[in-house]
Amino acid sequence: MLNQANDLEDLQDALGYRFENVDLLRQALVHRSYVHENVHLLLSDNETLEFLGDSVLSLTVSHLLLLQFPDYKEGDLSRMRSAIVNERELAAIAQQLDLGGHLLLGRGEDLTGGRQKPSLLADSLEALLAAIYLDKGLSAVMGVVKRLFGAYLNLEPEEHPLKALDKDYKTQLQEITQARFKLTPTYFLEDEEGPDHLKTFYMSVALDDKILARGSGRSKKEAQQEAAKKALDIIEQGPGIADAS
Repeated sequence: MLNQANDLEDLQDALGYRFENVDLLRQALVHRSYVHENVHLLLSDNETLEFLGDSVLSLTVSHLLLLQFPDYKEGDLSRMRSAIVNERELAAIAQQLDLGGHLLLGRGEDLTGGRQKPSLLADSLEALLAAIYLDKGLSAVMGVVKRLFGAYLNLEPEEHPLKALDKDYKTQLQEITQARFKLTPTYFLEDEEGPDHLKTFYMSVALDDKILARGSGRSKKEAQQEAAKKALDIIEQGPGIADAS
């Protein structure tokens, strides 16, 4: 850890941000596995920063989306945020920063590919953003988030890459239910009718054995999309999950 100086300079260059308190940056890069294997160093891992960073990132992305798309409804903004703030996208940005190469990992975690694990990379990026927030406040982290997520945030509404994602209701539903409830939706074929060349399929989507919504379509995929769209509307209308048809 004492020989991180050059690596920290490289990471700060990639971020476009200079820390006043470099110890915050160092802590953001310490995985719990390293702490467990190096108890004598009396280090703190990055888990508390990760906890804070999750909220910091959600707030800053929400703010930036609202500034960029002031006419969008709450549900649209929520779906766009979910498409940005998820493990896949955070891990991709972490890889662009070579964040995995800067982490302090325990030997076991390192040998099992920890530097490339999407969940570990996403968590570490959140910890890094929390460190920036604690270092210089919300305006500083807002600037960094705007740079890192510029591909999503700096386009005109009609050009926005999330417009296509917004139509993929299955993806949106899965991301929201995993984030809120730690559950993955399941789809069931309830019925089908009509001749082979003109069938109508009826699908339901369930969460934890509770049916959220039902949909129909000329293909199973189309019926699933309709069911997922209805389920999204139900979830966004309130905190409870009720059966729907």
